[in-house]
Amino acid sequence: MKRLRINVEGKTYEVEVELLDKGISPTTASQTAYRPTSSTSTTPVSSPKQATASVNSAGPKDVTSPLTAVVVAVDVAVGDAIEEGQGILTLEAMKMNTVVNATTSGVVKTLAVNLGDAVEEGQIILSVE
Repeated sequence: MKRLRINVEGKTYEVEVELLDKGISPTTASQTAYRPTSSTSTTPVSSPKQATASVNSAGPKDVTSPLTAVVVAVDVAVGDAIEEGQGILTLEAMKMNTVVNATTSGVVKTLAVNLGDAVEEGQIILSVE
C-alpha cells in the first residue's frame, strides 16, 4: 500500500492506494482507507435528474438522440427524402463524434434541432412522414 495526498476541488484527502503491478496482494474494499483531512463537512452528491417523459415522447416516425451531446453537423433539411440507415446528423460528446442514422424511410417533416444545439438523450431530433 502507498499513502497519497490528493486535492479535489480545494479539499485535501489522504488515501491509501494498492499498487497492483508491484505484486502486492489484493485487498478488499473494507481495507481501503479514505480520510478527508479538511475540517469542512462534506455534502452528499445528489443523483442526476432522470429524463422526463416530455423529452422522450417520440412516436414511431421520430428520430431521437442516442446520447446527450452537441449537434455539429446537420445533413438533411425539411422536405428531404431519406432512407432508413442514412446518416442525418452528427453529434459530439466528449470530443467523440456520433453519426445519427434515420430509423425509417420517408420525408423529413420537422427538424427539431439546429447546428450548435445541445440535445439530451431521448430528445426528438426530427420527424418523418
